[in-house]
Amino acid sequence: MEKYNFTNDYSEGAHPNIIKALEKTNLIQQSGYSEDAYTKEAIKSIKKRMNSETSDVHIVSGGTQANLIVISSILKPHEAVVSAATGHINVHEAGAIEATGHKVCTINTEDGKLTPEQIQKVLDIHEDEHMVKPKLVYISNSTEIGTVYTKKELDTLHDFCKAKDLYLYMDGARLGAALESPKSDLKMEDLPKLTDIFYIGGTKNGALLGEAIIINNDKLSEDFRFHIKQKGAMLAKGRVLGIQFLELFKDDLFFEIGKHSNAMAFKISSSLKDLGYDFLGEPSSNQIFPILPNSLITNLLEKYNFYKWSKIDKNYSAVRLVTSWATDELVVDRFIEDIKKLGERNE
Repeated sequence: MEKYNFTNDYSEGAHPNIIKALEKTNLIQQSGYSEDAYTKEAIKSIKKRMNSETSDVHIVSGGTQANLIVISSILKPHEAVVSAATGHINVHEAGAIEATGHKVCTINTEDGKLTPEQIQKVLDIHEDEHMVKPKLVYISNSTEIGTVYTKKELDTLHDFCKAKDLYLYMDGARLGAALESPKSDLKMEDLPKLTDIFYIGGTKNGALLGEAIIINNDKLSEDFRFHIKQKGAMLAKGRVLGIQFLELFKDDLFFEIGKHSNAMAFKISSSLKDLGYDFLGEPSSNQIFPILPNSLITNLLEKYNFYKWSKIDKNYSAVRLVTSWATDELVVDRFIEDIKKLGERNE
């Protein structure tokens, strides 16, 4: 039997609504490079949903490219970006930011989130022209360890960055799950007011590919399409991106997907809690990190794929389980039953 995958939230193709829309529009001729009617309509839908007509919206091919384009376009050669040590730009992008000549100043955090106090310590160290100048603060929502920002936390960060003349950029690869988290009171319409720039993730929220970059600071919009083109993220068939985001923001599909992803993760985490298992951090979204006996992990890996995240001690390790728009509740139920049976066998 083929193993079921809890490794990530992009193992499947795309939501059926997106596939149908792509097929339906397949033979209709359109302009290229995101100048097509579908992309223009998708941008209107996104602006309307954010209640921010002044935001500048660009849909690009992927998350790493979104981060690379945004950060390299904003920073001068001597300027740096501040990130949590767990941040995607620091860990999982093959040094893409450093390759453009910009240092990533990292902060060790317990929950993957940044606070003004932590950022201030970085500013205090970089005090003159003999060091790089921190200019942009990079955060993820949800973070790489599944935690989410509250409105108060983001509001505090925004005010701090404004006072310190820093740009605030949010990586929204899993924004759908973050906004639908019961731990979050943030709304989509809050984000244009509380960030200089952010992106809405499609790849990890039901799309085949694509992320929508939202620029809320006019100073950052100049010549942005040049940066997209130069970094290889301007697709000739940009319609493929536009059609997907048009579907995602039709009838709130984007948010329904995030809600389902979270619900499947919370069903697993609730059962694990009932069985007495602990977590690296309180489950907040569709990425959860339970701490399990190594013997149980070994047995589960015979039937399921997931990351063995970190060693706790000689007997226990933390694993990462990720659910998606397509996670089948029947499979979740089977997974929970297997944990119960295998856990009893290991006692």
